[in-house]
Amino acid sequence: MYQQGSDDPVINFAQLTQTDGTFLVAREAISDFDWSKLKGSVFLGQRKGGMPQMAGEFTLKKHGIDPHADLELIQNIEFANIAAAFASGTGQYVQLFEPQASIFEREGKGHVVASFGTESGQLPYTVFMTKQSYMNKHKDVVQKFTNAIYKAQTWVGSHTPEETAKTIAPYFKDTDMDILTSSVKRYLEQGTYASTPALHEEAWNNLLNVMDSAGELKERVEMAKVVNNDFAESAVKASSK
Repeated sequence: MYQQGSDDPVINFAQLTQTDGTFLVAREAISDFDWSKLKGSVFLGQRKGGMPQMAGEFTLKKHGIDPHADLELIQNIEFANIAAAFASGTGQYVQLFEPQASIFEREGKGHVVASFGTESGQLPYTVFMTKQSYMNKHKDVVQKFTNAIYKAQTWVGSHTPEETAKTIAPYFKDTDMDILTSSVKRYLEQGTYASTPALHEEAWNNLLNVMDSAGELKERVEMAKVVNNDFAESAVKASSK
């Protein structure tokens, strides 16, 4: 949005997750997985220009794989249909979020062999944002929203995967509790959930690297131009009093 130019820019103010949330799922179990195994394979990826796909390509390049030359990259399938396409026989590898990755493992349809979140590093992956004009007029609303996010982050950080799974279960009515627990545990172990709503410079620069590598960035943007950490910092201070 910033690259396109705007009199009312969209500003990031509260980070929720700090890594990519996808995993590399192989059709067959691989005890000695190495990224080089993807060369010459059929890889069912995500939508071009989306964060999962950019993080995925960034990881492949990190391991010396050209995603557009060293393998057959499929990325023209709708997000909602990617898992079904893999289950029906398309691709040797697929990039999936939880809880679908754990569901496939239990059903024997696939095996998690690597984490794109771990490989691509910290990123401001899921971040809440609003227009500058709204932020200026409704600072109290933005602050209360950010306070709620930090309260939730603190709660998740101090409770077990089982407790978190039980709490979010109503939003995953068709998912078994053991799958939800496994998903939460996997995300906790790789540090996917941010501990505070504040965005960090190092993670921001990594995001720019990922976008630049994917050819989606015209020029690097200073964090201060599209990020306002004031609300996040206030939320943390208020909680510590």
